[in-house]
Amino acid sequence: MNLIQITPGAGGMYCGNCFRDNALVAALRRQGHDTLMVPLYLPMTLDETSTVAQTPTFFGGINVFLDQKSALYRGAPSWLRQLLDSPALLKWAAGKTAKTRPDDVGELTVSMLQGEQGNQARDLEEMVSWLKQLPRIDAVYLSNALLAGFARQLKEALGTKVICFLQSEESFLDSLPDPWRAQAWAALKARAADLDLWISPSRYFADRMIERLGLSPERLQVVPNGISLEGYDSLPRRKATQPGEPVTLGFFARMCPEKGLDTVVDAFIRLRQGKRLPHLRLKIGGGCGPSDEKFVAVLRQKLAAAGLLDEVSFHPNVSREEKVAFYASCDVLSVPAKMSESFGLYVIESMAAATPLVQPDAITYPELIAATGGGVLCGPNTAEALATTLAPLLLDPARLRALGDAGREAVFSRYTDEVMAGEIANVTRRLLP
Repeated sequence: MNLIQITPGAGGMYCGNCFRDNALVAALRRQGHDTLMVPLYLPMTLDETSTVAQTPTFFGGINVFLDQKSALYRGAPSWLRQLLDSPALLKWAAGKTAKTRPDDVGELTVSMLQGEQGNQARDLEEMVSWLKQLPRIDAVYLSNALLAGFARQLKEALGTKVICFLQSEESFLDSLPDPWRAQAWAALKARAADLDLWISPSRYFADRMIERLGLSPERLQVVPNGISLEGYDSLPRRKATQPGEPVTLGFFARMCPEKGLDTVVDAFIRLRQGKRLPHLRLKIGGGCGPSDEKFVAVLRQKLAAAGLLDEVSFHPNVSREEKVAFYASCDVLSVPAKMSESFGLYVIESMAAATPLVQPDAITYPELIAATGGGVLCGPNTAEALATTLAPLLLDPARLRALGDAGREAVFSRYTDEVMAGEIANVTRRLLP
């Protein structure tokens, strides 16, 4: 098949959606499909080989912003728009994204969902015109529902099928200030009918979006996310810790309240103050942008006040090799997200390193833990519940090892990029004449 993947870049920030889409494109190519990655907005920051190659970045972040702010600019000459889409300027713009006002994001989100009727109609026309020059396209994949406004024009101009992935859009849309929240949901619901198929990485999120968008269940397919096993496949089998040896609790996700980093820190403080785990350490890794630094500084102060800052290490924005090593160095991981996660790549990344998880009994976690056997649920999403569940587990090396082995086996057999790509190719094929 001839396939297109359209994915927004996050500039200098690590983005789980970018990781997943990049792995999908690479796997589809290995399986014999001509698959092109088309980036939007800003350059993608990845921890593995990029699949973008020489494809231009459409909807350049600067042009998109100016289109939103100025009706006059929407008629700007092409040479000026091309100049503002230069890699150097987009790289500069990436450093400014953390300072965007919520009102600006809300207004822009609604406009993008309006597609050919929004302020970025010219950007959409430019991308579609470029795609029309390519060999006939069998299907276009949209990285997330916020791009649903593209579907109508893509189908009309290219005669192709358009498939949209679901990737935790619910929390983002619900976080928009009024009146943009209601307008964005209404625009997305209106555009949902334009898609030929929706793909959700979990049953939980599929059911959520069926309800909120009024989707017909037969128009939505569940295909779990998968990861590249590069690096994980060469890790030695984990050794069980011995009594008195240090044990490590890990957190790996964006360092923000939405991902529950403060819950993990509070649970760690409780565990250390309880005296049962005097050798417990905490490792914190993941994305940390300018907007996250103040929150991290507050947590550092809390740890210092508890006399535990020296027992904690921070590992922001690591490379892929460092990420794999991070997971492998932890005895157990927890990312008690407070948002409506569609999946959580960190779950299967941790399991791929044979590191089990303790997660709240909420959102996608019961589904993933039941399917893999690679962790346990702690009940409510509180520091007290997390600490109560972690304590006996950290004191039971044999159980930690058994959970880790089960999770690793499940990921290696069912949650790889190859399995994901194969299933997505199959559901795409069924849509074609």
